[in-house]
Amino acid sequence: MQFTALLPVRPVAFLGQVLLSAAAGLGGKARFRVKDLGRVTADASARAVPIVTIVNLLVGAILAFVGAVQLVKFGAGIYVADLVAIAEAREMAAIITAVVMAGRTGAAFAAEIATMQANEEVDALEVLGLDAVDFLVLPRVTALLFMMPLLFIYGCATSLIGGMLVSAGMLDVSAAAYMDRTFEALTYTHLLLGLTKSFVFGALIGMVGCYCGLYAKRNAAGVGEATTSAVVTSIVGIIVLDAVFAVCANALDI
Repeated sequence: MQFTALLPVRPVAFLGQVLLSAAAGLGGKARFRVKDLGRVTADASARAVPIVTIVNLLVGAILAFVGAVQLVKFGAGIYVADLVAIAEAREMAAIITAVVMAGRTGAAFAAEIATMQANEEVDALEVLGLDAVDFLVLPRVTALLFMMPLLFIYGCATSLIGGMLVSAGMLDVSAAAYMDRTFEALTYTHLLLGLTKSFVFGALIGMVGCYCGLYAKRNAAGVGEATTSAVVTSIVGIIVLDAVFAVCANALDI
């Protein structure tokens, strides 16, 4: 997949191709193997569960610990549940899960496609009349687009467990009291904001990983550079998009 456009225009052209390919896919004209979609979906979901569990559990515990140290001074230790629930639903679960997936799955996408580029397999696909965006990019972006929200919900649940364990140990708060405060604090608005972020972050990670792989240098060093670029660009993009979401949420009083 080669563009004659200048480098600053190339990402825009790539985004346009992905959108056109997605539109064709919705029209029943997808040109990728279902087996490939199943493989990358499994890699972006079930195989990512252990690391997502550990990271979100610890982040929830850390938030609860920091909140408990401060709130207990005012006799408001029970409100640790509010802190963990709202922070995780609005911000942390989506961001932390996205960062983990950028370092794990996004990097894998970049390395796999960059290796194919180095071995001239992408050129072979084009010779066979198969567009690289249709065949390689679309299934990966689709997998992350739909799996990230599920991982976000799972991350929220595990982080609440981490917060509950810390609250029970430090503040002697029962699990029933903790969950009661959690359900009172959480609203559909918080969860919907986090879900929206996870959709956007999933699309970003998938497209950045595939883009870096497709435009990698055709040598061994290029594979490493593509992988590093995919991770760094994805993480920076996640933070920037989260800042945009924060500004929009504040403007809309969400």
